[in-house]
Amino acid sequence: MTQPSSPNPSSSPKIDTTRLKNYIIDLVERELERNPPPVERWNESVRRLILKGFEQTKVKLEKNLLAQLLQDIQNELAGYGPLTPFLNDPEVSEVMVNGAEKIYVEKGGKLIKTEARFQNEAHVRRIINRIILPLGRRVDADHPTVDARLPDGSRVNAVIPPVAIDGSTITIRKFGKEKLGVDDLIALGSITENMAEFLRACVVSRLNIVISGGTGSGKTTLLNVLSSFIPEDERIVTIEDAAELKLQQEHVVRLETKAPNPDGSGAVPIRALVRNALRMRPDRIVVGEVRGGEALDMLQAMNTGHDGSLTTLHANSPRDALSRLETMTLMSGLDLPLRVIREQIASAVDLIVQVSRLKDGSRKVTYITEISGMEGDRIVMTDIFKFTQTGMENGKIVGELEPTGMRPLFISRLQDSGFDLGPQVFAPKVSKFKEDPRRRRR
Repeated sequence: MTQPSSPNPSSSPKIDTTRLKNYIIDLVERELERNPPPVERWNESVRRLILKGFEQTKVKLEKNLLAQLLQDIQNELAGYGPLTPFLNDPEVSEVMVNGAEKIYVEKGGKLIKTEARFQNEAHVRRIINRIILPLGRRVDADHPTVDARLPDGSRVNAVIPPVAIDGSTITIRKFGKEKLGVDDLIALGSITENMAEFLRACVVSRLNIVISGGTGSGKTTLLNVLSSFIPEDERIVTIEDAAELKLQQEHVVRLETKAPNPDGSGAVPIRALVRNALRMRPDRIVVGEVRGGEALDMLQAMNTGHDGSLTTLHANSPRDALSRLETMTLMSGLDLPLRVIREQIASAVDLIVQVSRLKDGSRKVTYITEISGMEGDRIVMTDIFKFTQTGMENGKIVGELEPTGMRPLFISRLQDSGFDLGPQVFAPKVSKFKEDPRRRRR
C-alpha cells in the first residue's frame, strides 16, 4: 500500500482522530485507485484496507474509540459520510444538509437538528459527487443543481454555490423499505375504514383521482395504496420523475424521466412519457406527480377513454389543487381560454383527495372532495369526507375524520361496479347533521 505523508499521530500525547482518519482515508483511496476491487466486493475490500492502513500507523486506541473511527472511515469510503447513520435509521424519513455545519433530519414528522457535521465544504462536495457520479450526473458552477436517486430509491437533491449562498445543500427523501398498506394507514389514523372502502370503490370503478398535498404530506404513500386497489387484469403504465411506486400487480410498465446529458440534450420529461403512454394501450395511467404542461396531456387522457387514472400534485387544499391544475395547463403553451380549461378539469377529474401533514407531524387525509361539474365559470366541489380538528392533547392534534352527509353524484357508477355503500359510510354524526344539513359546496 503506497503511503502518503504520515501525520505520525502516535508521537502526540493526545491523538488527533480527525487527522488520523483523513490519513487512513487518503491511504485507502490511493490503493483503491491503483487496484479497484469488483463492485460486489467493494465494502469487504474497503474494510480490509482500512484495517491494514490503521495497523501501519502503529497507533493504540481505546476499543470504543477505535470502533467509532473505523466505522466513520467505512462510512466515508463505502457510504455517505456523516449522513450514513441517518440513512440507515428506519425512523428517519428525510435528511437535510444546510452547509457543512448543519444537518437536520425528520423523525415522526418533526425536524431535528443533529450533532453530526461535515469537516468543511469540500467534504460536503465529496459526498455529493459520491452520490451522483455513479449515475452519470455532474454538478459544477455551470450546473449548480442536480437531482439523483440512491440505489434504494431515495430521492436526492443537491445545490452548490454560487446558487447555495451559505454552502452546499443536500436534501434526501428516504425511500421506505416497508410499503405501507391501507390497514397501516387506518391504524395510524390517516384514514378511517369507511374512507378506505369508499376510495377502493372509486378506484375499482375507474374514477379519475387527483391526490393533492404539500411536501412530505404522504402523497406518494397514498398513491401507492390507491394503486393497490387496481384489478390484476388491467395494464398499468406508471410515469415518475424518480421511481417510487411499488405496485404489486403483474402487468405494470414503469417509465421514468431522463435528465439531460452534460451537453443539455437527451432529456425525456414527464410530458413526453405521458404522450408516449397513450400509445401503449394502457388501462390505467398513474403519474407520480404533475408539475407543468403535462397536466394538459393528463387531462386529455382522462377525457379520452383512460378512466381510472391517478396522479398527485402540490397544493394545500382541494380548491388550490384546481387552481394549480389551471396554471399547469396554461404552462403547456397552448392559448386556451380559462373557461375551456376549467371545463376540461371538471369533466376529467372525479375526485380530489387532500392529504396534509399536521402541526404535530401526523399525516391525514383531510378532505375527499367530489368535482360535481360547472356552475357558470366556476367548478363546483362537494366535500364527501372531511377532517375536523377539535383540540390538542399532549402535543397531539385531536379531531375526527367524518363524512359530511353528502352522497357523491357518481354513486351509481360505484353501484354498477358492485359496491353498495350503505348509509353508514356517508352519514355524519347526528349532532353535526342537525347543525348543518346543507349541501357543502365550495
